[in-house]
Amino acid sequence: MADEPLVLGIETSCDETGVGIVRGHTLLADAVASSVDDHARYGGVVPEIASRAHLEAMVPTIQRALKEAGVAARDLDGIAVTAGPGLAGALLVGVSAAKAYAYALGKPLYGVNHLASHICVDQLEHGALPEPTMALLVSGGHSSLLLAPDITGDVRPLGSTIDDAAGEAFDKVARVLGLGFPGGPAIDRHARDGDPKAIRFPRGLTGPRDAPYDFSFSGLKTAVARWVEARRREGMDVPVADVAASFQEAVVDVLTRKALRACKENGVDHLMIGGGVAANSRLRSLALERCEDAGIVLRVPRRELCTDNGAMVAALGAEMVARNRPASTWDLPADSSLPVTEVSVPGHTHDHAHSHPHDHVHELSKDNLY
Repeated sequence: MADEPLVLGIETSCDETGVGIVRGHTLLADAVASSVDDHARYGGVVPEIASRAHLEAMVPTIQRALKEAGVAARDLDGIAVTAGPGLAGALLVGVSAAKAYAYALGKPLYGVNHLASHICVDQLEHGALPEPTMALLVSGGHSSLLLAPDITGDVRPLGSTIDDAAGEAFDKVARVLGLGFPGGPAIDRHARDGDPKAIRFPRGLTGPRDAPYDFSFSGLKTAVARWVEARRREGMDVPVADVAASFQEAVVDVLTRKALRACKENGVDHLMIGGGVAANSRLRSLALERCEDAGIVLRVPRRELCTDNGAMVAALGAEMVARNRPASTWDLPADSSLPVTEVSVPGHTHDHAHSHPHDHVHELSKDNLY
C-alpha cells in the first residue's frame, strides 16, 4: 500500500552493519556487512575493530539497500537507528550516520531500542504482533523474557541473564571444544551428530526458590569446561558431538521451560523468539514441540532476521511512524546501556506537546538542497 510508511533502518550495535528498508510490514531490502571474520582471530568481538568496520561499510551498505529496494532516499518517510544497547563506539557510528541522512534529507529521525527491534522484526514475517506479545530474546549479549503490551512504547522486562547470556555461553563452550568463533553455528552443527542425553549438565536457576524468569549460564559453561578438562587429563578423547549436544540441550531446555512458564502465568497464548540464538535448530524444534503441547502459538522469524540486521530497526521505525510516535531530536545519544523499557529515545530539547513531532526536522533542513 502506498500510504504505508517507507522507513530505512540502521543497526550497528555490535559487529554487523545492517541497513534495512521496510514499507509498513513489507521488507524491501536487508543489506548486511559483517566484520565477524576480523574478530575471529581474537575469539570475540573487539569494539574498536567493529567501530572502524562500521565507518567503512556504512555508506556502501546504505547505497546497496536503496538500490535493492528500488527507492530513492528522498522517498523515505523516516530514518530509524539503534540508539542502544550495544557497544558505545559502534552505536555512535550508526547514530551519527542516521542523523546526517535525516538532516540532509529533511526526514524525521527515530532512535530505537535494539531489543524492541528484535521483537518487531517478526511483523515482517508473520504480520502484526498480537498485543500483548511475550518475547524470548536470546543472543550473544542478552537472554531476556519481555512482555510487550505496545511494541512502540510499553515493553516490560520479566527476566534477564544475571551472568553469561546464552550466546556468550555458546561462544565460550565452542572455544573449549576448539570449534572456533562464532560458537553458535558450530555447536549447532556438531550437536546434530551427538546424543543430547549423553552428559547431564546443570540447568541454572531452575530450583523452586530461584527467580522464575531469570537466566544463568555461567555455571553451565564452567561445568562443560571442567568435564572436558577432566577427560583430557585422563588421556581420553573428548566426544565433541556429545558434549555439544548435551550442552545445547541444557541451554534450550531452560530457555523454553521459562518462556512457557511466563506465557502461562501472564495469560499470553503465543510466544515470539528472537535474537541470534533463535537461529539455533534445536531451540526452534524444542520450542515448537513444547508450545504445541501447551496450546501456545509460536512465532519465530526466519534465521537471517534473527541475527542483528537493519530490517528489524526499520520495522520498529515504520511502526513508530504508523502510530505517529514522537521523532527523536538532534541531541539523540548513543546509549550503550539503554534499558529495554525505553523503546524509543525522543531526545531532550524538543517540546513535543506544542508542535508536530516532525517539526524540528523541517525547521533545520528546509533550506537544504537534498
